Amino acid sequence: MLHRVEVANFYSIRDPQVIDLRAAHNAPDEPGRLAPIWLGAPERAPKVVALFGANASGKSNVLKALSFLTWFAKDSFQLKPAGPDALLPYLRFNDEEMQSSPTRLAVYFAGPVELDHADDLDAKQCRYAYEVLLGGSASEPPRVLSERLTYWPTGRSFRLFDRDDKGTVRAGKAFSLSGYSKALRNILRPNVSVICTLAQLAHPAATVLWRAAANVTYNILSDKFEFNDKAIALLYSKNQMLLKRLNRDLERIGLGVRAMQIREAANGPDAWFEHQGLIGPLGAIFESHGTRQFVRNFPLVFQALETGSVAIVDEFDQAIHPLVLPEIIRWFHDPERNPHNAQLWMTCQNASILEELIKEEVLLCEKDGDGRTTVYSLRNVQAVRRKDNYYRKYLGGVYGAVPHLG
Repeated sequence: MLHRVEVANFYSIRDPQVIDLRAAHNAPDEPGRLAPIWLGAPERAPKVVALFGANASGKSNVLKALSFLTWFAKDSFQLKPAGPDALLPYLRFNDEEMQSSPTRLAVYFAGPVELDHADDLDAKQCRYAYEVLLGGSASEPPRVLSERLTYWPTGRSFRLFDRDDKGTVRAGKAFSLSGYSKALRNILRPNVSVICTLAQLAHPAATVLWRAAANVTYNILSDKFEFNDKAIALLYSKNQMLLKRLNRDLERIGLGVRAMQIREAANGPDAWFEHQGLIGPLGAIFESHGTRQFVRNFPLVFQALETGSVAIVDEFDQAIHPLVLPEIIRWFHDPERNPHNAQLWMTCQNASILEELIKEEVLLCEKDGDGRTTVYSLRNVQAVRRKDNYYRKYLGGVYGAVPHLG
């Protein structure tokens, strides 16, 4: 579970923004809403995080920061072309000062006290922090100025590894580089993470972290993306458990579809949908946009719930009925459906969803006249009470982060 995110000089987020999700110690124990930030921790954070704000306020850029760090740790070694001049998939804030200033991204999350027990979801956990500083002159592609992974196995912080702007990597005992240092120096590039580079060398601790990053799902990086119907059909054809769970939920949430089936065709698998009362299934092209969106987004949610990881979904409410999205949110609140405290981060335009959320679950984004995004939590807005009608007050402009019309 993520409980703190720090972002600076990243797209429209110019000035440092700190998103601290930890609930106040006296916050009511809302059933299913808040969970320990790691197993046994006294502090709690929400399992659902929803970002609201006007169009172009920077909501998606918060998600981009999370997905970029995930991509950087997991996939940056595959960056093409494979050289120091390859561009990283992000932009700095577009003013003269920030184009030559570093970008800083950091995330705090739960992880295993002993990395060799990482596959045990019930193993003892502690706080981790992963921080990346990217920069260089405005005329050159950004490179890594520093990269650091820290953890708190005994309540005190210990270095797992850190890296400087020359590419020198130092490691603590739990992340020993014995037998890997020379090979790492030979293949580490200035625009690639230490984690995924060492994973190429089968470094044990780095591989654990690489696998954890691989469990994070997202539909946005430098831009939002969607899998087409053929890619989705192929995904479901390779994962029968995923298809089984989808069909269970399709029938329950009342999209008018009884089940989805996968049929082999000359150009690969195709998705077909069974409807009550029809004599035969219909191809995906004949389904509503909402049904197809649900089918496309379901794997993101499914993997997070299965692995206790994070799902990062931009515009989750797009084309999905306002009665269906609350049901998906409830999956994350349900201890049976979400036994390992998976977390959902999403952006929303449909303000009616606020009626389903508590104040710890709501983040608001505003952009000023100079194009700078500010991110703040609803719980930090003065005089917000739990019994307030968040939907009505938000649309009334009480909390800010709404369009200015007229």
